[in-house]
Amino acid sequence: MTARVKICGITRGSDAVLAAELGASWIGFVFWPKSPRSVAPATASEILAELPPHVAGVGVFVNQAIDEVNGIADAVGLSAVQLHGDESTADCAACRRRVIRALRLRADDDVRAADGIWERTTLLVDAYDPVRYGGTGQVVDWTVAAELASRRPTLLSGGLAPHNVAAAIETVAPYGVDVSSGVEAAPGVKDPDKLRAFFAAVRSTSGTRNET
Repeated sequence: MTARVKICGITRGSDAVLAAELGASWIGFVFWPKSPRSVAPATASEILAELPPHVAGVGVFVNQAIDEVNGIADAVGLSAVQLHGDESTADCAACRRRVIRALRLRADDDVRAADGIWERTTLLVDAYDPVRYGGTGQVVDWTVAAELASRRPTLLSGGLAPHNVAAAIETVAPYGVDVSSGVEAAPGVKDPDKLRAFFAAVRSTSGTRNET
C-alpha cells in the first residue's frame, strides 16, 4: 500500500476537510504557543468534528507539561500526541494516548541518534533546527531515515513537498509521511493545489516497508 499521510499545522477546517477527502490518515494540530501554526484547542476540536471517523487527530507539543498534553488531548479528542521537543521516556510513558516521538536529525547524525527513544513510540524523523521545532522545510538525510524505517515504524518529515515526496517514499519506505510547510500558501494556510499534487505524488509510489 502507499504511505500514509499526515497533514500537519492545520488551522482551518476547509484545509482539514480537503486533506481528508484526498486521503489523509492524520490531521496534525500544533499546540505549542510559539509556533506560527499554533491553534487553540477549541478550534482544533471544531475542525476535528468536521472530519470522518477514520481520520485521526494528532496534537503536536514541544516541551510542555504532560498534564497539559493529556488535558488538551482529552478536550480535543485526539487519537495520538506528537512530542517534538526534548521529552523523556518517562514523559512518553505518562501520555494516555499513542505517542509519536520526533527525532530531529542533525547533519552528522546516524541511526544511533534514535537509540534513546522509547521503542513503544512511533518515530518521526525531522530536520534539526536550533530554534524551530518542525515546519522548517529542511530535508533530512534519507539514507539514515531509511535505515531507521527498516528497524521500527517511522514517519518521514522534513522538507517534503509535491516535487520530492515520491522519491522520498521510494528511498526511505516509511510507514507514513508528514508534511506542513511543503503544502502551504502561508504558515497554517494550506494551498489546495499543492495538497492535491502531494497526494497524487504519494499515490504514484510503490509502497511502504512498515505497518502498525
